[in-house]
Amino acid sequence: MVTRSAVLLVLGRVLIKAFLIALAVVVIYPLVWMLLNGVKSNSELFSNPFALPVAWKWDNYVTAWNRGVGDYLTTSVLVTVASTIATVFISAWAAYGLTRVNIPFNKAVLILILGGLMLAPTVALIPLVKMFQSLGLYNNLWALLILYTAFRVPFTTFLIRAYMMDLPAEVDEAASVDGASKARAFWQVILPMCKPILVSTVLLNILFTWNEYLFAMVFTSGGALQTLPVGLTNLMSKHGTDYPVVFAGMAIAAIPVIVLFFAGQRYFIRGLADGVGK
Repeated sequence: MVTRSAVLLVLGRVLIKAFLIALAVVVIYPLVWMLLNGVKSNSELFSNPFALPVAWKWDNYVTAWNRGVGDYLTTSVLVTVASTIATVFISAWAAYGLTRVNIPFNKAVLILILGGLMLAPTVALIPLVKMFQSLGLYNNLWALLILYTAFRVPFTTFLIRAYMMDLPAEVDEAASVDGASKARAFWQVILPMCKPILVSTVLLNILFTWNEYLFAMVFTSGGALQTLPVGLTNLMSKHGTDYPVVFAGMAIAAIPVIVLFFAGQRYFIRGLADGVGK
């Protein structure tokens, strides 16, 4: 005989699965819609934007690439990779020093670093422009690299530190007994053990840098220096916009991040759950 608790359990599972399916549709549908509208003609897009394409115009992606999306993609990859590597390793060193090494004024340094979380980038925009102009770094990719690294180090340090705090102290003692220096223990022992949280922070920093618009718009100008979020606005024209080409450019910008996230999602979830979740 089926009990009431068993029925409620089955009903609960069905409702949870239905909710997750609905959530997946809500998330995936806009991406599919964007991809499909990227292979339509302009008239077809405006006449029926929710229908399947009549003629699949894959040359829209070629047109978008030739109109500068290829250059914007190259710049975004360069800035994203460089700033992510710098941010993660600076943050990992800082987290290691705060959790595994006895340094003077440890708490004060921690408060100083985490205090950066309270800084609003938009509030500091005008002083930053003046400072980078005086340093000769305005309209330079070094400006974006420095800014993205500086504003992401506090949050990244917070995540990696939370993960390192749960690593057993015996690991450091064993490395010390084997004659390993602090630097060697960091590179060969601690960092490999922090792989999940490192992947998580890498993905988070990539998502931030790849989609960042304000700094990229203010501190760079010209096609060779513009990143994807800013460069895609150049596909818009005052005299008429080929919207399928714009959608194609947006799809080109979205696909690398989507693929990267799905490739690292296992470590992403594990890293956040084992670190901040404890």
